[in-house]
Amino acid sequence: MTDLHDDADFQALMGDVKPLSRGQGRAHTGQTHRAPSEAQLARRESAAAETPGGDLLSTDFIDLIPPFDPLHFHRDGIQTAVVDRLRHGGYPVQASLHLLRRPLEECRRLLPPFIREAYAHDLRSVMIIHGRGREIDSPANVLRSCLAKWLQSLDEVQAFASASQADGGLGATWVMLRKSERAKANNRERQQKRRG
Repeated sequence: MTDLHDDADFQALMGDVKPLSRGQGRAHTGQTHRAPSEAQLARRESAAAETPGGDLLSTDFIDLIPPFDPLHFHRDGIQTAVVDRLRHGGYPVQASLHLLRRPLEECRRLLPPFIREAYAHDLRSVMIIHGRGREIDSPANVLRSCLAKWLQSLDEVQAFASASQADGGLGATWVMLRKSERAKANNRERQQKRRG
């Protein structure tokens, strides 16, 4: 019996309310959806172009390397003699990237395309010039520490080591890139000609 009484009360309260007449039962806020402007589309394209394939090298949680410690890394399977030769400048500089006094974000944006382009052109030894600060938290040393982390995350990089004093010392880093499939095929062909 209370249900009938509740329904009557509800009907009395809602008597003059009319259903929404405009699309899908939503209230009209007065704003209409517009297509994105040309400027918005250009910003979207620019943002997409800056990060192709997820080239977001992180600047989070970087272990700062003391300014007088050399950088070094090599993947499994690389002979120690090859790494030593790299460290002592035994390979010619085929390309170099100068990052001195550049903002960290710009360096982060420039590194992956440089490495990829060098790899695409079958270059094996490149040098990155980054500088070295005297303090552990100086901008040059922060960049140096970031490079150590970033280079390890790039698949094209096979090894890297701080340059010898004659080549720039702790302010420059030698990077050895993997052989491309084309370079491997050329190498196999040369080996076959020698044997044949």
